[in-house]
Amino acid sequence: MRTIPAALAEHLAGEATTTCHCWRVTRRDGAVLGFTEHDCDLTFGGTTFSAASGFAASDAEAATGLSAGADEVAGGFSSAAIREEDLAAGRFDGARVELFLVNWAMPEQHVLLNVREIGEVSRAAGQFTAELRSLSHRLNQPQGRVYGRRCDATLGDARCGIDLAAWRGEGIVMEIRDASRVVVSGLSGFESGFFRQGLLTFADGPSADIESHERIAGGLAELIFWLPLEELVVAGAGFSITAGCDKSFATCKARFSNHLNFRGFPHVPGTDFAYSYADGERAHDGGPIFE
Repeated sequence: MRTIPAALAEHLAGEATTTCHCWRVTRRDGAVLGFTEHDCDLTFGGTTFSAASGFAASDAEAATGLSAGADEVAGGFSSAAIREEDLAAGRFDGARVELFLVNWAMPEQHVLLNVREIGEVSRAAGQFTAELRSLSHRLNQPQGRVYGRRCDATLGDARCGIDLAAWRGEGIVMEIRDASRVVVSGLSGFESGFFRQGLLTFADGPSADIESHERIAGGLAELIFWLPLEELVVAGAGFSITAGCDKSFATCKARFSNHLNFRGFPHVPGTDFAYSYADGERAHDGGPIFE
């Protein structure tokens, strides 16, 4: 049950009110940002809520029970508040958002309305729209491990156990063909495809997933990314790159000799077995129904 402070309750009961909404965003890296729809900055609770962000909220519906409600907040990019690069890099993914109702004439009169998490974010023409999900949406998320054929560990982590030192390289960008393809040097000691499904990280921070790695003439290599780069890079930029894994048992054994640490269930019966039936003539061992 929400308790409204006496001073704010008295103000709300008056004939005229001076209220607005404020949002306090706490990112997972600990950064705290404040925003308000009011036309002046407001300060309370140790946070300054900026009016320069152009924040505005959609209509929201309150519901009882454990249904996962959601609403939206929109705004413009500001170098002093939210940058497009930060959203593209996922720095606001899963951030905690506290929504306050505030008497802007006396900001110390405020009440916490709800707590949400940032979900999907869309960006276009210098504007962004962020979905605010209620905390009950976590009840819809898978918990624990997933029973599947492929490994659910990350290559090189504690559960995988692979030492990535032998699976890592460094190089320099020589040519940018487009946002999804670059030509690099420094990888001449690695055969084509070595870094397929791997991860490339530039010296200044951004990273990209590798779709294809092909050696070309002159000791150079062409890298194709799964998605176009969000931030443009220039020739001469340094990077590090790590090989990838398709999470299959065959790759784990043949390429990495790490099958004893495989974290999937490669012998899960397939769909053929799920649709099979007992006829007294075949061994029901999970194999195909028809050869």
